[in-house]
Amino acid sequence: MATALIILGAGMGTRMNSDLPKVLHPIAGAPMLVHAMKAGAAVTPEKTVVVAGHGAQMVTAAAQSWDSDVQVVIQSEQLGTGHAVGQAADALAGFEGDAIVLYGDTPFIRPETLEAMIAARASHDIVVLGFEAADPGRYGRLVMQAEQLDRIVEFKDATDEERAIRLCNSGVIAADCKTLFDLIAKVGNDNASGEYYLTDIIGIARAAGLLATVVQCDEAETLGVNSRAELAGAEALFQSRARQEALEDGVTLTAPDTVYFAHDTVLGRDSVIEPHVVFGPGATVESGATIRAFSHLEGCHVSRGAVVGPYARLRPGAELAEDTKVGNFVEIKNATVAAGAKVNHLTYIGDASIGEKANIGAGTVTCNYDGFFKHKTNIGAGAFIGSSTMLVAPVSVGNGAMTGSGSVITEDVPDGALGLGRTRQVTKSGFATKLFDMLRAKKARQQKGH
Repeated sequence: MATALIILGAGMGTRMNSDLPKVLHPIAGAPMLVHAMKAGAAVTPEKTVVVAGHGAQMVTAAAQSWDSDVQVVIQSEQLGTGHAVGQAADALAGFEGDAIVLYGDTPFIRPETLEAMIAARASHDIVVLGFEAADPGRYGRLVMQAEQLDRIVEFKDATDEERAIRLCNSGVIAADCKTLFDLIAKVGNDNASGEYYLTDIIGIARAAGLLATVVQCDEAETLGVNSRAELAGAEALFQSRARQEALEDGVTLTAPDTVYFAHDTVLGRDSVIEPHVVFGPGATVESGATIRAFSHLEGCHVSRGAVVGPYARLRPGAELAEDTKVGNFVEIKNATVAAGAKVNHLTYIGDASIGEKANIGAGTVTCNYDGFFKHKTNIGAGAFIGSSTMLVAPVSVGNGAMTGSGSVITEDVPDGALGLGRTRQVTKSGFATKLFDMLRAKKARQQKGH
């Protein structure tokens, strides 16, 4: 059965007190909307429709950066969830299959849960995702009759008896696409809020003789984010889960609570992650690599046996081969470091390639930017770059070549050659003593004048 996703993301999120649309606030380096799209991707949807409103242009850009085929429709007035889902009707006209309604501010629905909802659709016309709430609060209540879902009652409209029900509505619904829109067309707004509730389709469906049921999940999956405090709580929940999964997958975290993951961090078995490491989006660390304390990795790939840090920064495009060493206060961006090469101290490597077993001395800088364009530095296999070398790109240092410490290298250094780019030292005997005496006298005169 084909599946379509309808993801609601039109809300302003006034409690966020932000110019950014609510669904674009990030968790683990990705907008909440992207988390919802990733969850929905588990059911391999043929179509995905995002309903945007506030900040629609930004929402569209974020959605299409994750899935270029996503279609965005606009809810110009926020008249309730039923009205919001209805905006997707034209985009899904003629679609034959199931539609699943998700929420851009509910980022933790598990793929297994959505698969269970699809399975339940085999015997029911509508499937609602519910949960047993520790504190039902103002959630909508799921009213059951025998094994069937009879109706959903919003808290504002519920009786005291209905408010006592602990089975609550997540808002996530699966139904045949045509059936869903036929039911929504019959929803009215005669309620305490004057809104078109998506939840009303259950009562309408039951009155028409259709079958509805509930698939239950853990309450944490249904966590909605409406404020900065809830966003922080969602981040903490994501990190806790990611750390636990990493440990179960055979990753060593020496101080788990101090390590922060991105939504797409990949760590190989037997990799070792020391305290206070932060992963930005797009980082992959292979089995057997070690990331030492206080390092930051983003958009990079670290191969087996490599050691990174402490206090290292790997930026997008950093590619470390097997058994490389990247040490303290080293930054690497858009550069490849071949097997066995070492970049150990106080160095910037940008827009460069480093050959096998090359050694990059402390304080080396690839001067890659001229104010307008980026230029590349190539360092050959077995090359030795002396400390405090400035490599003014575009420039190459050949295989087995060397540069002298303190050099500014502006021309290519051939294989096996030594490149020196510094003036000859001049030593003036006794000059330091005379200079110090002169400065001391000047300072004394100034102090006496005050």
